[in-house]
Order: sequence, then C-alpha cells, then structure tokens
Amino acid sequence: MPASRTLTTFTVGFLLLDGVLLGYSGLALGRRMLVFWGAVCILAAALVVVGWRRYRRALSDLERARQEMRAEVESIRELLQGKHLNN
Repeated sequence: MPASRTLTTFTVGFLLLDGVLLGYSGLALGRRMLVFWGAVCILAAALVVVGWRRYRRALSDLERARQEMRAEVESIRELLQGKHLNN
C-alpha cells in the first residue's frame, strides 16, 4: 500500500472515529456542541477523501501527458535519424 494511501486511510479513519465518538457523547450527554463537532469531523473525513481522489486524478493526468510527450519525442528522434540529422 503506497504511503499516501496509508496516510489518507489513517486520517479518514481517525476523523470518522472522532466524529462518531463526539456525536455519540453529545447525544448521550445532551450537549449540542459535541454533536456539532462530531459532524464537523465526519465532514472533514469526506473532504479528505474527495481531495485525495482529486489529487490521484491529477497525478494520473500528468503521467498520461508525460507518456504522450515521450512518444512525441521518440517520433521526432526517429524522423531526425531518418534524415541523418543526429544531434
């Protein structure tokens, strides 16, 4: 499992656990602010997942563009070698 995925999984798990425990404590004790902060933790966990997926998509796009650029460079190199213009 890659380091970024491990860290993201740990972060989401930690935030979800905090959210559930704060929400449960708030409901059991009748304290609305604990319920509020529990909801904030759960929302933060969702935002971490969304951000991580967006980050992975951006990395995938960059890798695809890099491969396309490499293929283009190789085709230019073959064209120059065919014309005996080695540099």
